[in-house]
Amino acid sequence: MVYKRILLKLSGEALAGVEGKGIDENILAGYAAEIAGVVRQGVQVAIVIGGGNIFRGLAGTKAGFDRVKGDQMGMLATVINSIGLSLAIKAAGVGAEVFTSIPMEPVARYYMRDEAVAFMENGGVALIAGGTGNPYFTTDSAAALRACEIGADALLKGTKVDGVYDSDPVKNPSAVKYSALTFRKALADNLKVMDSTAFTLCSENDMPIIVFNMNNKGDLGRLLGGEAVGTVVSNQ
Repeated sequence: MVYKRILLKLSGEALAGVEGKGIDENILAGYAAEIAGVVRQGVQVAIVIGGGNIFRGLAGTKAGFDRVKGDQMGMLATVINSIGLSLAIKAAGVGAEVFTSIPMEPVARYYMRDEAVAFMENGGVALIAGGTGNPYFTTDSAAALRACEIGADALLKGTKVDGVYDSDPVKNPSAVKYSALTFRKALADNLKVMDSTAFTLCSENDMPIIVFNMNNKGDLGRLLGGEAVGTVVSNQ
């Protein structure tokens, strides 16, 4: 495998399937099978999942919620998603443990980097939930932070599209997909890879981001095996 240790960022919306909210059990099982497969091949995996399928803090703020409380609700949503995916991964035959940025025993273990890394080194999947533990930060930022913190070789962003395009491929059939681009070009062209905080953190710490379609069966394994899957964003 090209990468020994990865941080996989998944959106909460992706877990919802066509319904757009809640958790689709078939999507959950499919993701778990893909993840379990690469773990069996020796890849160490940590996961950060969003919570948008359950609650979005910013949307709550627009509806009158206090921003801090709204973001805390979003953090709890990521814990629900992480527990669900951890159960699916265990059902697929691989160990999984949920770690939270906020103390939440006995629901999950309090996140400490060394413990999460040790769990991964022993063949388990570490799901790091609760965002950064602070309001005003997205799960993109949490994923970038954890990727740098655990010493990941790359941050993989699993989305519904197969990479980064020069414009929205849904709205523009002529949109051109990048196989690779630099952080500088992505920023200059205002390409929405991740939010600005996450993007800057990855750039400053030389953490490559690979954007790919998690819904394409087998793409995660092919990507980690060295095939040209998705778009690589790096300092090179």
